[in-house]
Amino acid sequence: MFVFVLVLVLFLCFVAAIWITVSLVGLLVTLLIAGLVGWVAYQMVPGRLPYGWIGAVVAGLLGSWLGGILLGDVGSQVGGIDIGPALVGAIILAVIADLVFNSRRQPTF
Repeated sequence: MFVFVLVLVLFLCFVAAIWITVSLVGLLVTLLIAGLVGWVAYQMVPGRLPYGWIGAVVAGLLGSWLGGILLGDVGSQVGGIDIGPALVGAIILAVIADLVFNSRRQPTF
């Protein structure tokens, strides 16, 4: 009986470790894809995206959400992100961020 309980506990620990690892890998893949989408949007929009690579990841994540609202589920999906709508949304956010942050830098007379 003790051996059975020990094997069951070890099995449950093994399953929990696999679930945590898969969840973390999925999160890292999603963040990587969001960063790439944000970087591509940053390359397509003139000006600078604020906060560097963190800004690119945020633009990719928020762009994915905004593009999903505007365009729905269109195109291929990688890491839980629809690439087409995410890119469109990230470009929109990059343009808005460029307008907002550049207007703050320019002195008003």
